[in-house]
Amino acid sequence: MISFIVMNKPARFVRVLLASLFLASIFVRTEPGWAAGGTGDEPEPGVRQESIVVNYTRYEWWLLRWYDSSLMCQVFIDHEGWPTNDEIFVDCGGTIYNQWINTPACGELEAIDGNTAYCQGLYLYAVSNAPAERTILVDLPSPSVAVTLTGCDPTSIDNFCAEIPSLLLTGVEPLPNEQITAINVLINGVPYGCTAPTCEVPLSPTAYVGTTFEFWADSSYGDSSEHYSAQVRVIDSGVSASPTGSGWYVDVLSSQWQGRETASCAQVWQAFPPVGGPPNWLRTPEATELLATNMPYNYLAGRLIAQGLVDASACAGGGLLLNGYSDACGLEAALPLVEEWQNRFDARMVEVANETGVPAQLMKNIFAQESQFWPGMFRVPYEFGLGQLTDNGAEAVLLWNPDFFNQFCPLVLDENACARGYVYLDTESRAILRGALALEAKVDCPDCPAGIDLAHADFSINLFAHTLLANCEQVAQIVYNATNKIPGSVVSYEDLWRLTVANYHSGPGCISYAMYTSWAARATMDWEHISDYLTEACEPAIDYVDKVTSSP
Repeated sequence: MISFIVMNKPARFVRVLLASLFLASIFVRTEPGWAAGGTGDEPEPGVRQESIVVNYTRYEWWLLRWYDSSLMCQVFIDHEGWPTNDEIFVDCGGTIYNQWINTPACGELEAIDGNTAYCQGLYLYAVSNAPAERTILVDLPSPSVAVTLTGCDPTSIDNFCAEIPSLLLTGVEPLPNEQITAINVLINGVPYGCTAPTCEVPLSPTAYVGTTFEFWADSSYGDSSEHYSAQVRVIDSGVSASPTGSGWYVDVLSSQWQGRETASCAQVWQAFPPVGGPPNWLRTPEATELLATNMPYNYLAGRLIAQGLVDASACAGGGLLLNGYSDACGLEAALPLVEEWQNRFDARMVEVANETGVPAQLMKNIFAQESQFWPGMFRVPYEFGLGQLTDNGAEAVLLWNPDFFNQFCPLVLDENACARGYVYLDTESRAILRGALALEAKVDCPDCPAGIDLAHADFSINLFAHTLLANCEQVAQIVYNATNKIPGSVVSYEDLWRLTVANYHSGPGCISYAMYTSWAARATMDWEHISDYLTEACEPAIDYVDKVTSSP
């Protein structure tokens, strides 16, 4: 199909133009192979790519000079509408592109008696469109290796095994006509391999820091998987839990681990949890009832009285102090509901903990400090939800938790804008996104019972868990920046969590300064010594962390 469209060209000059175009076309460069239906690129040997032929519509445009209608350049595109500036630049080069981009409009004043020969610069002319095909290269999925244990399936939180298991490495080949031919393993640099799709590597007792495994798979395709690593720790439990009279705590840290979920943030920090499992404040109880508390929260009592959920009219002043907290009389009147209310979100905390890996007990301890389980905004303006999300908190989760960002951003902004990540958004878009997140966490609802939208309160728990995961990532970067070392090789798992809690409460400025200063002073890299270097303005984080990490 041929179509003739002249941009800004009087119709009575078309026949003259066609003749000149026919002559000029003899001297035009050859169309690129991909647009003409050539063979295109071919996969390189050993590279996981495949050539496929796709059909498309090819549009041909000519760039012509106004004063003599001579052909300057051909442009081939695969979409309707005018060629873009980039497409003109690629096909025509910088010199002709500059002439085109600087061409003024040719109107009635420029064209004398309709003769456009007096117009300056270049114009576009649509020549044809026709079916075409081209060859493109498609990346194929790569092989990988999955890591599990054989001889033990630890199910409890302490990762206990009656006998020392073996590390089972299983090659995964996604291509249907190929197979894994070998698994290669380096144990602390010493080779150990298997010429099979699986490899069972016997384990032995290790030091507290564990043993390093490097492994990868070879494929019949002629290539290999990515090189992976695993840190494996095998520690004598000191208990008689097997026929042999001993038992073992076995922990594995690897991006390829397919067994029971590792302790929260352990993989991010490359830090083993304490032998035998984390402390209570970093656990999620199997039964929701084990999260229950019965603390006499004056702030929560004050909110319940103020919202009319508790009748404290028999108390002087209605049971309320000027700051909105309850007095002793008001607390006594509200105590039954206070106990019920502080436990009403427990089931949701356990559910979110199982979904995200963030310990339910840690969430509950932080909520107790942040809001006393009253999710509405009262004490501090513009802090929302059970975790009292701030603008800085919203920024942290959007910046440091890309999985959450990728799910949330397209709900608010254009998908193309979100594709590059939070850091590449303009200032206004970032503010819009943070504001939308705050609105989702905001639970105040004048028309709802007790003035609280409980559905949003549930959402705020999920948001808070993702915020803590973001703080895990941020603390990992802070420790690495200060020490140039893997976080788990410098700071213990428990103290990395203490730093994360402090980071959530006081911000990265406080933690970064303390970390850099303590490392420079060659201090012991634990929370007790790192916190000594917090500035005066940041010192409230010490008491906050102590309260949050106290076992329930």
